[in-house]
Amino acid sequence: AAAMLRELRRRWGSYKYRFVPWLALNLRRQRRTLRYVPESSQDKIIADEDVFETLLKTFKALFINDFSRQADILALLPEVKCQYWELLTVEQKQSKANSCNRQGQQVFSPEEVLFNTLGFTVSRDRSSLVSAGTGVFVTRGFVPKGTVVSMYPGTVYRKHEPIFFQSLGNPFIFRCIDGVLIDGNDKGLSRSVYRSCSRRDQLGPFQMSDESWLTAVPQNPLAVGQYVNNCSHEKAANVCYQEFDVPVHFPIELKQYLPNIVYSHDIESHLRCVVLITLRDIKQGEELFSNYYTVVS
Repeated sequence: AAAMLRELRRRWGSYKYRFVPWLALNLRRQRRTLRYVPESSQDKIIADEDVFETLLKTFKALFINDFSRQADILALLPEVKCQYWELLTVEQKQSKANSCNRQGQQVFSPEEVLFNTLGFTVSRDRSSLVSAGTGVFVTRGFVPKGTVVSMYPGTVYRKHEPIFFQSLGNPFIFRCIDGVLIDGNDKGLSRSVYRSCSRRDQLGPFQMSDESWLTAVPQNPLAVGQYVNNCSHEKAANVCYQEFDVPVHFPIELKQYLPNIVYSHDIESHLRCVVLITLRDIKQGEELFSNYYTVVS
């Protein structure tokens, strides 16, 4: 009986945000934990250009760190290859490397690359909230206010696209201002759909998205945003979500680190991503909490 009660409470925790009577009773009392953006422009905590530069800087560092495995891509992009060789040479000189060949390159874990690039690492662990399950923590370093600290991975669905079966029992569906949905579930049907779409869109050696966020060891260490818990009266929000459309000029060799893919590829549009921005300085050991829970009706 006790186990059944715990399971019912867990399911209620996932579904109550879709239950209209619950919303009616709690919207006024807990408005600060629900998404409220009167205009699209007010969704921007930092400029899109700053988001772009942060992702570009991080993905370039990951690419250089994994340089020895990028031969097929670089063979098709000779000009890009020269640029990255120059960056790699500079990095090795800064590390006091004795040579600039691949054998002499020191390879770091993705978390170490993130720390060396942005000055912090984030990872999943047991949440400090009772019965909240997994949360996301700053495990090393310091994150200044107004910093991209994580990304929300998943399959991107437009309003008309089918997501009913994927949504059943799924607390990881993020709703954007314009009704676009992002399914950040890394298990079950959601996982299968993402992997299928990702492999569908691959162009030769060029991967258009990152599948590794579906595993315990993502190659993009920022792609853990779906596990950030909603704030409460005891735990105030220290991050908020910001929508970001990937520009057409985003380097093709770096798309392998984007943890999002569109469900349908027959419509030309920008890839929607969602990043998490810090609302204040965050120190090592702190858990991330969002400033609203996206309501999916």
